[in-house]
Amino acid sequence: MEIQIIKPQDQAKGEFDGGKIFEQKPIGFSGEGALIKRLGPLFYWAWAQSTGEGGIGLHPHQGFEILTYVIKGRGRHKDTLGTDNIVGAGGVQVMQAGSGISHAESILEPYEGFQIWFEPHLTEALKTTPTYNHYDHEEFPIVETEDATVKTVIGDEAPVKMVTEARMWDVTVKPGRNFVQPVREDYNLAALAIRGDGAVADAASITDVTALKHKDFVIIGPEQAIAANFTATGDAELRLIVIEVPAQVKYPLYRK
Repeated sequence: MEIQIIKPQDQAKGEFDGGKIFEQKPIGFSGEGALIKRLGPLFYWAWAQSTGEGGIGLHPHQGFEILTYVIKGRGRHKDTLGTDNIVGAGGVQVMQAGSGISHAESILEPYEGFQIWFEPHLTEALKTTPTYNHYDHEEFPIVETEDATVKTVIGDEAPVKMVTEARMWDVTVKPGRNFVQPVREDYNLAALAIRGDGAVADAASITDVTALKHKDFVIIGPEQAIAANFTATGDAELRLIVIEVPAQVKYPLYRK
Protein backbone atom coordinates (compact mmCIF):
# COMPACT_ATOMS: atom_id res chain seq x y z
CA MET A 1 0.00 0.00 0.00
CA GLU A 2 1.38 3.37 -1.03
CA ILE A 3 0.78 6.10 1.57
CA GLN A 4 1.54 9.70 0.62
CA ILE A 5 1.39 12.41 3.30
CA ILE A 6 0.96 15.98 2.08
CA LYS A 7 1.97 18.39 4.84
CA PRO A 8 0.15 21.73 5.26
CA GLN A 9 3.08 23.67 3.75
CA ASP A 10 2.67 21.64 0.54
CA GLN A 11 -1.03 22.42 0.28
CA ALA A 12 -2.38 25.56 -1.39
CA LYS A 13 -3.59 28.62 0.49
CA GLY A 14 -6.23 31.18 -0.37
CA GLU A 15 -8.32 33.96 1.09
CA PHE A 16 -11.45 35.96 0.29
CA ASP A 17 -13.12 39.17 1.40
CA GLY A 18 -9.93 40.91 2.47
CA GLY A 19 -8.69 37.93 4.45
CA LYS A 20 -11.92 37.37 6.41
CA ILE A 21 -12.12 33.89 4.91
CA PHE A 22 -8.94 31.81 4.92
CA GLU A 23 -8.57 28.54 3.03
CA GLN A 24 -6.17 25.61 3.22
CA LYS A 25 -6.46 23.62 -0.01
CA PRO A 26 -5.39 19.97 -0.07
CA ILE A 27 -6.17 20.07 -3.80
CA GLY A 28 -5.79 23.49 -5.40
CA PHE A 29 -6.02 25.25 -8.71
CA SER A 30 -2.94 25.63 -10.90
CA GLY A 31 -0.60 28.34 -9.69
CA GLU A 32 -1.78 28.19 -6.06
CA GLY A 33 1.18 26.15 -4.82
CA ALA A 34 -0.57 22.84 -4.13
CA LEU A 35 1.52 19.72 -4.58
CA ILE A 36 -1.65 17.82 -5.54
CA LYS A 37 -3.54 19.29 -8.51
CA ARG A 38 -6.25 16.63 -8.74
CA LEU A 39 -7.04 13.07 -7.74
CA GLY A 40 -8.97 11.35 -10.51
CA PRO A 41 -12.33 13.15 -10.74
CA LEU A 42 -11.69 14.91 -7.39
CA PHE A 43 -10.82 18.29 -8.89
CA TYR A 44 -10.58 20.76 -5.97
CA TRP A 45 -10.78 20.68 -2.18
CA ALA A 46 -10.75 23.78 0.01
CA TRP A 47 -10.98 23.90 3.82
CA ALA A 48 -12.38 27.32 4.70
CA GLN A 49 -12.41 29.03 8.09
CA SER A 50 -13.53 32.43 9.32
CA THR A 51 -13.64 34.09 12.74
CA GLY A 52 -16.72 36.13 11.80
CA GLU A 53 -18.84 37.25 8.89
CA GLY A 54 -17.55 37.25 5.32
CA GLY A 55 -18.64 36.65 1.79
CA ILE A 56 -17.91 35.95 -1.85
CA GLY A 57 -19.93 37.88 -4.43
CA LEU A 58 -21.91 36.51 -7.34
CA HIS A 59 -19.72 34.42 -9.65
CA PRO A 60 -20.38 31.77 -12.35
CA HIS A 61 -19.77 28.02 -12.62
CA GLN A 62 -20.33 25.44 -15.34
CA GLY A 63 -20.15 21.66 -15.51
CA PHE A 64 -18.69 20.76 -12.12
CA GLU A 65 -20.54 19.25 -9.15
CA ILE A 66 -19.71 21.48 -6.19
CA LEU A 67 -20.35 20.21 -2.66
CA THR A 68 -20.22 22.39 0.45
CA TYR A 69 -19.99 20.61 3.82
CA VAL A 70 -20.30 22.72 6.97
CA ILE A 71 -18.40 21.72 10.10
CA LYS A 72 -19.14 24.79 12.25
CA GLY A 73 -21.32 27.89 11.88
CA ARG A 74 -23.78 28.83 9.17
CA GLY A 75 -23.42 29.75 5.53
CA ARG A 76 -25.87 31.38 3.13
CA HIS A 77 -26.23 30.48 -0.54
CA LYS A 78 -27.95 32.57 -3.22
CA ASP A 79 -28.03 31.70 -6.91
CA THR A 80 -29.53 32.56 -10.27
CA LEU A 81 -32.04 29.70 -9.90
CA GLY A 82 -33.73 31.84 -7.26
CA THR A 83 -32.31 29.93 -4.29
CA ASP A 84 -31.79 31.74 -0.99
CA ASN A 85 -30.81 29.14 1.58
CA ILE A 86 -28.93 28.83 4.87
CA VAL A 87 -26.94 25.68 5.70
CA GLY A 88 -25.85 24.94 9.26
CA ALA A 89 -23.34 22.68 10.98
CA GLY A 90 -23.35 19.18 9.58
CA GLY A 91 -25.35 20.28 6.55
CA VAL A 92 -24.49 19.83 2.90
CA GLN A 93 -25.34 21.79 -0.20
CA VAL A 94 -24.73 20.43 -3.70
CA MET A 95 -24.67 22.63 -6.78
CA GLN A 96 -24.58 20.75 -10.07
CA ALA A 97 -23.48 23.60 -12.30
CA GLY A 98 -24.59 22.03 -15.58
CA SER A 99 -25.01 24.50 -18.45
CA GLY A 100 -24.26 27.41 -16.12
CA ILE A 101 -25.21 28.97 -12.80
CA SER A 102 -24.00 31.93 -10.75
CA HIS A 103 -24.05 32.00 -6.97
CA ALA A 104 -22.99 34.13 -4.01
CA GLU A 105 -21.77 32.77 -0.67
CA SER A 106 -22.00 34.45 2.72
CA ILE A 107 -20.67 33.37 6.11
CA LEU A 108 -22.94 34.50 8.93
CA GLU A 109 -20.79 33.73 12.00
CA PRO A 110 -17.51 32.00 12.95
CA TYR A 111 -17.32 29.21 10.40
CA GLU A 112 -15.51 26.10 9.26
CA GLY A 113 -16.39 24.08 6.21
CA PHE A 114 -15.35 22.54 2.92
CA GLN A 115 -15.98 23.24 -0.71
CA ILE A 116 -15.18 20.22 -2.86
CA TRP A 117 -15.43 20.01 -6.65
CA PHE A 118 -16.11 16.73 -8.43
CA GLU A 119 -15.69 16.44 -12.18
CA PRO A 120 -18.24 14.52 -14.23
CA HIS A 121 -17.95 14.18 -18.00
CA LEU A 122 -17.99 17.92 -18.67
CA THR A 123 -19.15 17.71 -22.28
CA GLU A 124 -22.25 15.86 -21.09
CA ALA A 125 -22.68 17.98 -17.95
CA LEU A 126 -22.80 21.20 -19.97
CA LYS A 127 -25.95 19.88 -21.67
CA THR A 128 -27.83 19.53 -18.38
CA THR A 129 -29.96 21.97 -16.39
CA PRO A 130 -28.19 23.31 -13.27
CA THR A 131 -29.56 22.21 -9.90
CA TYR A 132 -29.16 23.05 -6.22
CA ASN A 133 -29.97 20.77 -3.29
CA HIS A 134 -29.65 21.19 0.48
CA TYR A 135 -29.44 18.48 3.15
CA ASP A 136 -29.47 18.85 6.94
CA HIS A 137 -27.21 16.90 9.29
CA GLU A 138 -30.09 14.76 10.53
CA GLU A 139 -30.68 13.33 7.04
CA PHE A 140 -27.34 11.51 6.92
CA PRO A 141 -26.72 7.97 8.22
CA ILE A 142 -24.41 7.86 11.26
CA VAL A 143 -22.96 4.70 12.78
CA GLU A 144 -21.26 4.74 16.18
CA THR A 145 -19.15 1.92 17.58
CA GLU A 146 -16.75 1.65 20.49
CA ASP A 147 -13.97 2.68 18.09
CA ALA A 148 -15.38 5.42 15.87
CA THR A 149 -18.33 7.49 14.69
CA VAL A 150 -18.87 7.41 10.93
CA LYS A 151 -21.19 9.74 9.02
CA THR A 152 -21.73 8.85 5.36
CA VAL A 153 -21.89 12.02 3.27
CA ILE A 154 -21.85 10.49 -0.24
CA GLY A 155 -22.66 6.88 -1.06
CA ASP A 156 -24.66 4.00 0.41
CA GLU A 157 -27.74 5.39 2.21
CA ALA A 158 -26.69 9.06 2.17
CA PRO A 159 -29.20 11.41 0.49
CA VAL A 160 -26.58 13.13 -1.72
CA LYS A 161 -26.66 11.83 -5.27
CA MET A 162 -23.79 12.70 -7.61
CA VAL A 163 -23.13 12.06 -11.29
CA THR A 164 -19.40 11.75 -10.58
CA GLU A 165 -18.45 8.45 -8.97
CA ALA A 166 -17.34 9.23 -5.41
CA ARG A 167 -17.91 8.28 -1.78
CA MET A 168 -17.31 10.47 1.25
CA TRP A 169 -17.32 10.03 5.03
CA ASP A 170 -16.83 12.15 8.15
CA VAL A 171 -14.99 9.87 10.59
CA THR A 172 -14.15 10.50 14.24
CA VAL A 173 -11.80 7.89 15.72
CA LYS A 174 -11.96 7.72 19.51
CA PRO A 175 -8.76 8.19 21.57
CA GLY A 176 -6.49 5.16 21.43
CA ARG A 177 -8.82 3.32 19.05
CA ASN A 178 -8.57 2.15 15.43
CA PHE A 179 -10.79 2.58 12.39
CA VAL A 180 -10.39 0.37 9.32
CA GLN A 181 -11.47 1.76 5.95
CA PRO A 182 -11.57 -0.62 2.96
CA VAL A 183 -9.97 0.69 -0.23
CA ARG A 184 -11.26 -0.83 -3.44
CA GLU A 185 -9.00 -1.97 -6.23
CA ASP A 186 -8.14 0.84 -8.67
CA TYR A 187 -9.50 3.53 -6.37
CA ASN A 188 -7.75 6.29 -4.43
CA LEU A 189 -8.58 7.11 -0.84
CA ALA A 190 -7.89 10.64 0.41
CA ALA A 191 -8.23 11.78 4.02
CA LEU A 192 -7.74 15.17 5.67
CA ALA A 193 -7.02 15.25 9.41
CA ILE A 194 -9.11 18.16 10.73
CA ARG A 195 -8.81 17.30 14.44
CA GLY A 196 -6.14 15.53 16.45
CA ASP A 197 -3.12 13.43 15.56
CA GLY A 198 -2.87 9.79 14.65
CA ALA A 199 -1.32 7.21 12.39
CA VAL A 200 -2.19 5.28 9.25
CA ALA A 201 -1.05 1.84 8.09
CA ASP A 202 -1.98 -1.05 5.86
CA ALA A 203 -4.46 -3.01 7.98
CA ALA A 204 -2.78 -6.24 6.90
CA SER A 205 0.63 -5.07 8.13
CA ILE A 206 0.15 -2.50 10.87
CA THR A 207 3.79 -2.67 11.96
CA ASP A 208 4.65 -0.26 9.11
CA VAL A 209 2.97 2.85 10.52
CA THR A 210 2.99 6.39 9.11
CA ALA A 211 2.34 9.34 11.44
CA LEU A 212 -0.68 11.49 10.58
CA LYS A 213 -0.68 14.95 12.10
CA HIS A 214 -3.38 17.60 12.39
CA LYS A 215 -3.93 19.28 8.97
CA ASP A 216 -2.09 16.52 7.10
CA PHE A 217 -3.59 15.25 3.85
CA VAL A 218 -3.07 11.54 3.17
CA ILE A 219 -3.50 9.78 -0.18
CA ILE A 220 -3.64 6.00 -0.42
CA GLY A 221 -3.26 4.58 -3.91
CA PRO A 222 -3.67 0.81 -4.15
CA GLU A 223 -3.24 -1.42 -7.15
CA GLN A 224 -5.36 -4.07 -5.47
CA ALA A 225 -8.06 -4.09 -2.82
CA ILE A 226 -6.70 -3.37 0.66
CA ALA A 227 -7.78 -1.73 3.90
CA ALA A 228 -6.34 1.31 5.65
CA ASN A 229 -6.04 1.34 9.44
CA PHE A 230 -6.36 4.77 11.08
CA THR A 231 -5.40 5.16 14.75
CA ALA A 232 -6.07 8.06 17.10
CA THR A 233 -2.90 8.41 19.13
CA GLY A 234 -2.76 10.15 22.48
CA ASP A 235 -5.76 11.36 24.48
CA ALA A 236 -7.61 13.22 21.70
CA GLU A 237 -9.97 12.13 18.97
CA LEU A 238 -8.80 11.95 15.37
CA ARG A 239 -11.35 13.43 12.97
CA LEU A 240 -10.97 12.74 9.26
CA ILE A 241 -12.81 13.80 6.15
CA VAL A 242 -12.41 10.81 3.83
CA ILE A 243 -13.12 10.64 0.09
CA GLU A 244 -12.83 7.68 -2.28
CA VAL A 245 -12.69 8.22 -6.06
CA PRO A 246 -11.62 6.12 -9.05
CA ALA A 247 -7.92 6.38 -9.85
CA GLN A 248 -8.96 6.82 -13.49
CA VAL A 249 -12.23 7.52 -15.29
CA LYS A 250 -13.43 6.57 -18.76
CA TYR A 251 -13.87 10.14 -19.99
CA PRO A 252 -11.50 13.06 -20.64
CA LEU A 253 -10.69 15.24 -17.64
CA TYR A 254 -10.36 19.01 -17.78
CA ARG A 255 -6.80 20.29 -18.02
CA LYS A 256 -6.17 22.70 -15.19
